[in-house]
Amino acid sequence: MDFKDYYSVLGVPREATADDIKRAYRRLARKYHPDVSKEAGAAARMAEVNEAHAVLGDPERRAAYDRIGRGHRAGEPFTPPPGWDDNFEFTSDDFDGGFSEFFEQLFGRVGARPRPGGASTRRPGAGAASGGRQGAAFQEPRGEDHHARIHLDLEDALRGGTRRVTLQVPRLGADGRVHLGERTLEVRVPAGLRPGQRIRLAGQGGAGAPGEPPGDLYLEVQLRPHPRFAVRGADLVADLPVAPWEAALGAVVLVPLPDGEVLKVRVPAGAQGGQALTVRGRGMPGATPGDLELVVRVWLPSAMDPRARRHYEAMASELGSDFDARRVAEAAGEGTGG
Repeated sequence: MDFKDYYSVLGVPREATADDIKRAYRRLARKYHPDVSKEAGAAARMAEVNEAHAVLGDPERRAAYDRIGRGHRAGEPFTPPPGWDDNFEFTSDDFDGGFSEFFEQLFGRVGARPRPGGASTRRPGAGAASGGRQGAAFQEPRGEDHHARIHLDLEDALRGGTRRVTLQVPRLGADGRVHLGERTLEVRVPAGLRPGQRIRLAGQGGAGAPGEPPGDLYLEVQLRPHPRFAVRGADLVADLPVAPWEAALGAVVLVPLPDGEVLKVRVPAGAQGGQALTVRGRGMPGATPGDLELVVRVWLPSAMDPRARRHYEAMASELGSDFDARRVAEAAGEGTGG
């Protein structure tokens, strides 16, 4: 995917005011609108202009674009870094679609949220042709829903509780430029929250018309990487390091969980590296709790230790002629690799 320089598309500097962007858009629309233009490739050029205005003509999208776009040039390979829009509050306006892959990667999830009864938060005039909210004179009585993506530690998702979240809120200032403000909220996190699930904060969205209720704020939750555990659906997955004698003879080992609890887990005699041990119901909590999956990893003592070396030499002497690891693996259906 190539980076798009929307400022170059509209022919305005990065410090352009909202009025500068509006004037540039209107000038280019008069030149390239396919209904009136005689220019070659007018339709394609107009599509680029509409897309650029849909971003730069919207304070929120422009602030997000400015954050991620610094240091990048038009046409260079570009991939949005993970979490680039964390804690960035957007309103939930929709767009008509048909924009580039670049736009979709950055703003494709900034779409209309369903309301009770199936109504949409989208307002007339908020599509590609109008370039975003500035073309809309209509205001719904109820306030707009807002949304943001936040990251939590796995421990917070397991335990739940109240967490303080600070969101960055773009606003169009009196000088016609976008300024980033902040607001901090106390958020109740339900225990067992899973990646992609949302927390609804009633009344924390946009203000409604006089006498009408505000919209809601939806926080989409993602989890920060954990050094030992991964989340797969409702399940927790982790490696379980064991010594060779624990795998061969069986053992009960202690497994510390992210929430601080320590489980006693039985490793069956003859366990092999890569074998999964499942502990039912010890994954993410919820109405239907997930499972804990522990993948056995056998760690060998270093042969640099003389005591270990003596045991390895004894095993090689006594079992070497009878035990062929490659043949055993092949018989188990694991093969011998590439």
